[in-house]
Amino acid sequence: MSQNVWITRHGNRLDFIQPEWFNTAPHPYDPPLAEDGFLQAQALGRRLKSERISQIFCSPFLRTVQTATEVAQILNLSIKLEPGLGEWLHADWMPKMPERMSLSDLVKAYPLINSSHQPLIQPAYPETEADVLKRTGKVSQILSDRYPNENILLVTHAVALQGAAWGLVKGNPPIAAKFCCLVKAVRLSQAPLSQAQSSQDQRSQGWQLELAGDVSHLNN
Repeated sequence: MSQNVWITRHGNRLDFIQPEWFNTAPHPYDPPLAEDGFLQAQALGRRLKSERISQIFCSPFLRTVQTATEVAQILNLSIKLEPGLGEWLHADWMPKMPERMSLSDLVKAYPLINSSHQPLIQPAYPETEADVLKRTGKVSQILSDRYPNENILLVTHAVALQGAAWGLVKGNPPIAAKFCCLVKAVRLSQAPLSQAQSSQDQRSQGWQLELAGDVSHLNN
């Protein structure tokens, strides 16, 4: 039996296209998607339509929620917000814990959100790169083990995408974390652990990276 864990980065963000947006935004560290970001997310959803994904988990930042919503509409699924998949809380990028849309406002604006999900991890500001890689790797481990017979999609951010993949696949393989790229990790074995094996041994032997940032579903 195999399980596929798909991991993607959000689409292009508005502040990358319109840097001046930051100056007057109510939540400057929580930008929405740019227009082409929505198109990227829609193309991503079409690419995943035949992959039998049954669960979508995403970072609670607006750009990831919007990306996940576009995909979920195509896959006819709900989305679950997981703070552990959130952006790297880098002190040089953000002077304090970034303010985001409240959960109630997100649910009103994006009704595909399933608010019953209990968050696995709440990130703490500030974070080192090692911190964000560790927390996102832990999230992918927990969710893959919680839904061992289901294909799941994780919608996250650039460095967080690497961490989520490296939490499953041995050796920290290189990954091209482009907008709406696809990483695919396949569980090859779910054999029980021997007494001499650790959980990390199980993951190292049981997962294979099949896609490492594929963007073939996107056009120019």
